[in-house]
Amino acid sequence: MTSAREQGSGCILCAIRDAKEDEPNLVLLRSPLCFVVINKYPYNSGHLMIVPNRHEGELHALTCEERCDIIELAGRAEKLLRGVYRAQGINLGMNLGESAGAGIVGHLHLHLVPRWSGDTNFMSVVGATRVIPEDPSTTFERLRPLFAAAPGGEGA
Repeated sequence: MTSAREQGSGCILCAIRDAKEDEPNLVLLRSPLCFVVINKYPYNSGHLMIVPNRHEGELHALTCEERCDIIELAGRAEKLLRGVYRAQGINLGMNLGESAGAGIVGHLHLHLVPRWSGDTNFMSVVGATRVIPEDPSTTFERLRPLFAAAPGGEGA
């Protein structure tokens, strides 16, 4: 199976949105307006992104329904990450625009990064190194059934 991330041209998030298969693209859940995907280059184990289906780079340009869906999905993801990973905290963040650090400038997305007291997250900043104890495909295997079973998920 080839993931959308390996296909090349255009917006990678749009390619993942349009992909026929979720598993090779690490998509945990699709709602009518957004999708939840595991970050292929995580800062910590369990690092997820919530992405609106519509290609849009500015938060104010989203509809109220799209913004609400992002926050609803973030709440569900937070609960699952705290349960599965025993996260003591969660960083939520968006980088809007290249000067703000957006790696994908034209398609905004919300990052959810699980955190623990004493974790090594600072390593990516000071040492250009990431310490990830779990491969993203393992994260997918752990979380996919829970997202599907959660209220409002595919399996609900």
